[in-house]
Order: sequence, then C-alpha cells, then structure tokens
Amino acid sequence: MRSRGTFVLLVLGALTSYYIYSPLPEDIEERWKLMFTDCLFRSLSHLADFSELLGLSDYMSVMMLVTFAEKVVPLSDERVRVESERFDGVEVLVYQPRQDVGAGERRRAVIYLHGGGWCLGSSRMGPYNDLARQMVTELDAVVVSVEYRLAPPHHFPVPFEDVYRAVKHFLRPGVLDAYGVDLDRVAVSGDSAGGNLAAAVTQQLQLDPEQRVKLKVQALLYPVMQALDLNTPSYQQNQHMPILPRTLMVRFWSQYFSSDLSLFRSMLSNEHNGPDSAALLKFVNWTVFLPESYRQMYNYTAPLVDGGKAGSLPDDPARSIIDPRASPLLVPDDMLHALPKAYVLTCEYDVLRDDGVMYVERLRLAGVDVTHQHYPGGFHGALMFTLWPTDFAIARQMTKNYLLWLKKNL
Repeated sequence: MRSRGTFVLLVLGALTSYYIYSPLPEDIEERWKLMFTDCLFRSLSHLADFSELLGLSDYMSVMMLVTFAEKVVPLSDERVRVESERFDGVEVLVYQPRQDVGAGERRRAVIYLHGGGWCLGSSRMGPYNDLARQMVTELDAVVVSVEYRLAPPHHFPVPFEDVYRAVKHFLRPGVLDAYGVDLDRVAVSGDSAGGNLAAAVTQQLQLDPEQRVKLKVQALLYPVMQALDLNTPSYQQNQHMPILPRTLMVRFWSQYFSSDLSLFRSMLSNEHNGPDSAALLKFVNWTVFLPESYRQMYNYTAPLVDGGKAGSLPDDPARSIIDPRASPLLVPDDMLHALPKAYVLTCEYDVLRDDGVMYVERLRLAGVDVTHQHYPGGFHGALMFTLWPTDFAIARQMTKNYLLWLKKNL
C-alpha cells in the first residue's frame, strides 16, 4: 500500500511539474518563478475558456479575477495623501506628497494609465498603487491614476474617451494650479494597453486647437501600438511566451472592438483587414522599421486586405481597427514631428516588442527625442511583478530606470 501511495504521489508530482514547466529562454532570470506565475495565469485562462464553452460566463469576466485578487484600498499615509476624485465624470485616484508645496514652487505631475488589454486591470491594484506612491516620494510629483471603463462592456472608443476627458480636465491651468503642478512639467505614461492609451492621447492632444497646456514627456512601457499586423516577428517568436501569449493579446484586441467572436477568429488568422487598411500598411511594415536582427529569421507576408475573413466583419470594428486612437502607429509622419520627448520600454520576450520598436524608429525618423530602453531578458508585464510571491528582480530594475528617466526629463 505504501509503495502504491508513493507511486501515486510521484505521478501527481510529475504531472504537476509537466503542467508548470515551460521551455523558457536561458537569458530570462528567475525562470522557475516565471513558470509558476504563468501557470497561475494559464489555469485561470483555461477556467475562463471552459466557463465560456459551457455558457456559464464570458471569458473576460472570469479573467477579471486577476484584477479582484490584486485590488487594494489606496489609503493616505504619513508621506502620501490619496484621494478619489472625478475628472469630467471619470474616476481617478490622485496621489500627492503630504508636504505642501512651498510658496512660488511647483511640482511635476504624472498621469498614469494602467494596463490589462483594455479589458482587465485597475488603478487600485497593488502594483499600481505601489508605483504611484514611489513616483510621489521619489519624484516629488502629483500622480493621477485614471480608472477608465473597460471592455467588453465598454468597447472602443469608450476607454480612450474616458482617458482623454480626464487628461484634458487635469491639464486645465486652474486645476493644475490647485494641485500645485508646474504647467510645463506634466507627463503621461502607461503600460501595455495603458501605453497605447498614453500614446494615443498624446497624439490627439496636439490636434486640439483649444489645448493650451502641453505635455512635456510621454513614457510608454511595452505599449500596444497597432492592430493591423498581428504576425510581426515578435508575435511569431513569442506566441507561447508566459503572461501574454499571442492568443490572449489577439483576444484583447478583438474584445476591445467587439464581442463578436468572428472578429477574434479573423484576427487570430491575421485576416481581419478590409480595403481601408491597404494605404496604412506602410506604417506597420516591419521590414522597414525593424532592425535586421529581428527580421532575418522571418519572411514578410503583408496582411490580407479586401479578402479572407475581413469582408464579414461588422462595420464598426472594421473602422476601429484603422483608427489611430486605437492604433497610434498608424498616424502619418507629419503628426509625429511635434510630439513631446518620449521614453519607450520594450522586452525581448514579448509579442508587443516590435510594436514599441517600430514606434521608436518612426519617432526618431520624425525628429522626436526618444529614449529606447530594451531588456534582452524581459517579458511582458514584468514591471508590475513587484509583490510577493511574484516579485522579480527585473521589475525592480525596470522601475528604477523608469523613475530615473522621469526624474531627469520631467
């Protein structure tokens, strides 16, 4: 009996190890910790798939458990004052230094937009709360974290419009003055889908003739930049990488635009572009904007237009796919010249790597001052993994470098 019990335990242990183990590149540090973290994500994703298949719940409703599990109550402490406000009807959290600004002095400000594929996440999650507090204390800054509405209940352009309204409200001279903020030292920043929103808001603000206060810098952390080509080299290389496999990123994109699963299937096969995409493909042609080291292992095939499965898509998603408020990489060159100084963080093992790299190249060609910080051992979402038991050394290094850049440039 004892030997049979031992055998069962060994089998269960082997099956557990098999499920947890993923063949990760050697240059990723703390590989087993990442495998374990990814195992939790994959388990929840499988549960979400199963629930959707049985008609019990839609996929994203189950995945929201990640957000709920990491939510905290942001409270004021001896160094940071936290207040929940409404900026033009949009919920925000405002973090400020406890010490009042001196007479005649003004502070920096950072508007931060959380990630989560436009479908998940919250400014009230522990890692975002901690990051905001670090920005307050290390930069002596006012931090505004925007709690924009999420898809699929609120498809594009609702999340963008929420962020745009909140940013415009904060950039009013009277509001900045009330918070003791220098009108010339305001940044917008975000990670992943939040980086997408930050880039899009920065572009749209410069088109607004009524906008008086200008952003000084934009800081984009592994941003999502385009929905036209979901088969770039990084989408191919990292399609099974932890945290953000290609299938999940494509699902985020499709849910951002529509709950129609036919869009998800067409985007998964990269056959979602209609005729209106044809003139814009030049902006996402990775044979032009990526370095040779990224291009050499892959053959470029332009995404299908006016064919494949695109013809069956609803009109709204078809238009949204080419909207620069959703895909900031699609703006013409003359819209890039006047953009503020930029910081772009990318990770080697991330399906979104090439989105960020292409945007860096296009900004540089347009004459924009860009700092590109690439992490050869980095993976998507790494900067947010700062809390035990999913705390990573690379997250601390990314945070340190990101805050250092803001300190020097904002």
